[in-house]
Amino acid sequence: MGDPALSRRGFLAASAAAGLGMTALTACGGDSDGGSSGTTTIEWWNISTTEPSKTVWAALARKYEAQNPKVKIKIVQMENDAYKSKMTALTASGKLPDIFHTWGGGVLKQQVDAGLVENLTDSTKPWGEALLPVAREPYLIDDQVYGIPFDIGMIGFWYNKALFEKAGIAEPPTTWDGFLDAVRKLKAAEVTPLALAGKEKWPGMYYWAYLAMRTAGAEALQKAYDDKDFTGAPFVEAGDHLKELVGLQPFQKGFLGAAYSTPTGQAATVGNGRAAMELMGQWAPTVQADAGKGLGKDLGFFPFPAVEGGKGAITEVFGGGGGHALRRGAPQEAVDFLKFFASEATDLELVKKTGVLPVVPAAEKAIADPNIKAVQAQLKAATGFQLYLDQAYAPAVGQEVNDSVAALIAGSKSPGQVAQSITKTAKEEQ
Repeated sequence: MGDPALSRRGFLAASAAAGLGMTALTACGGDSDGGSSGTTTIEWWNISTTEPSKTVWAALARKYEAQNPKVKIKIVQMENDAYKSKMTALTASGKLPDIFHTWGGGVLKQQVDAGLVENLTDSTKPWGEALLPVAREPYLIDDQVYGIPFDIGMIGFWYNKALFEKAGIAEPPTTWDGFLDAVRKLKAAEVTPLALAGKEKWPGMYYWAYLAMRTAGAEALQKAYDDKDFTGAPFVEAGDHLKELVGLQPFQKGFLGAAYSTPTGQAATVGNGRAAMELMGQWAPTVQADAGKGLGKDLGFFPFPAVEGGKGAITEVFGGGGGHALRRGAPQEAVDFLKFFASEATDLELVKKTGVLPVVPAAEKAIADPNIKAVQAQLKAATGFQLYLDQAYAPAVGQEVNDSVAALIAGSKSPGQVAQSITKTAKEEQ
């Protein structure tokens, strides 16, 4: 499983860079010995901080407790970026929560290599194998199961149909040139084309990642990481395309300091009708409605356009889902809770109340929202799939992708410098 000491050092360096010292760490892990009361407390860390997910998830925990009176679920919820920083520091300390949110990929692999994550291969059979294969894939490491998914989805453009109509855009664009033309039409109609949470960096990464997929092809992103070389022409070209978009000044005023889910952030800007589009995952409608008003029937979805002359296809998708992993040595009650959360009854409730895409095949019947159906249709027709780069790659490499792309969007790095910086970090990551 690799050298745990080396993996720990990598996380220690990352936590130091994030400004998190060991004093920031708190004790994790439930009371697995039962204590004098005979009750086992399970600590569950997740990122469901927006409604309705926050309330729904809390209710599910209480439901599980009612069914299992000797188990107490202690919920710890954090916003995305705060969670990532905290988990980096906790991984460095060598002690993770009983149950914790994971996106799988390279971040989970480093935690596994450090000997911190429970192998769920045997304990989750056969119910785990009944989940959708594409949803399970990010959590398989060396053909072993280290996480259980609770949703799956993809990144695409969520747009305001009324603002498109105002700008004279009859149909969503299917090519990059057509997309840039739509941006120009929106600006001409005095409509802000795009909302972006520049402060958080990861939303900007989506643009470069998708453009790299469209120019080089989906498989090239993994090959570049394996080869530790992102300096190929298609990756520089991806930056060129993004630079051209940035040159049109398409984002809302103050976007470089904007967060994602705050009342003045990216989701609210779109949800309140102040920008025509955002590039975001399947959770976008829920967050738009929570942070802003929501667009209702004016909301539409379309996949990231094809790049003329590129090797990638519009049917190659970028995205992922959410899952749960367990700390190594977590009590059996934590496994039981994962089974409860992955049940058909729970998945039906999540699909109906929070808008997630189902990971239990039988729960597909609960999808009612036409936009979520559109996302599911795109996923089913996908000819290639790439996990979020800041999760697919080792943490240091994923962070460099986010940082370098943010610098390109801010105008402080060239497309070539972005490719060189990511390559340099990939080569240093051993």
